[in-house]
Amino acid sequence: MNASVSVSPHKFVSQDEWLAARRDLLNEEKELTKQQQRVAAARRELPWTKVTKEYVFDTPRGKVRLADLFAGRTQLIIKHNMLNPKHDVCVGCSFEMDSIEGARVHLEHHDVSIVAVSRAPLAQIQAAQQRMGWTTPWVSSYDSDFNYDFHVSFRPEDIARGQVFYNYEVTPIPVEDLSGFSVFYKGENGDIFHTYGTFGRGTEYVMTAYVFLDMSPKDRNE
Repeated sequence: MNASVSVSPHKFVSQDEWLAARRDLLNEEKELTKQQQRVAAARRELPWTKVTKEYVFDTPRGKVRLADLFAGRTQLIIKHNMLNPKHDVCVGCSFEMDSIEGARVHLEHHDVSIVAVSRAPLAQIQAAQQRMGWTTPWVSSYDSDFNYDFHVSFRPEDIARGQVFYNYEVTPIPVEDLSGFSVFYKGENGDIFHTYGTFGRGTEYVMTAYVFLDMSPKDRNE
């Protein structure tokens, strides 16, 4: 905890005045909840794109395909973890991975698998996973274009040009990997579709099982 951060001055009021102010804020909070519900519905109405490229990942049980990461379920959330061959796990990804640990069992009971993917080699991933105590499946895309195709990893020449596509815009990015979430659906015939993705500050919203479900194709599936 940063003890040097100061608290801005506040006025002091009676309990009745505090209650009136709290009710005003409650109305704003309720409107925010309604807006979140509207956004979640719009998110599920987004068109899908079919994944036609064959992606292969390194896992403790050998090479697996993107289809295998669904683990028998129809929905898959990928947590793009920034761990790469040059850098360790960042603070933001660590916070998100901790959140996923608690949400994962609930997601799986709602037909959603969640898997972390990093560009780091498998041995580096396993070392970080053991050190942090995470049990969520975490695989390596080291020999794959997966991170580049889903715009969370960037080649040195693109970084040098300042022409990196991240969070749905071209922007200068000084690092080779950033974080995010990508969501996929697998149909009865095995076709896989990319349904949603969120990056940057958008990932801060995804910190509970319910919000993870809100961004999955089948919603809360209750």
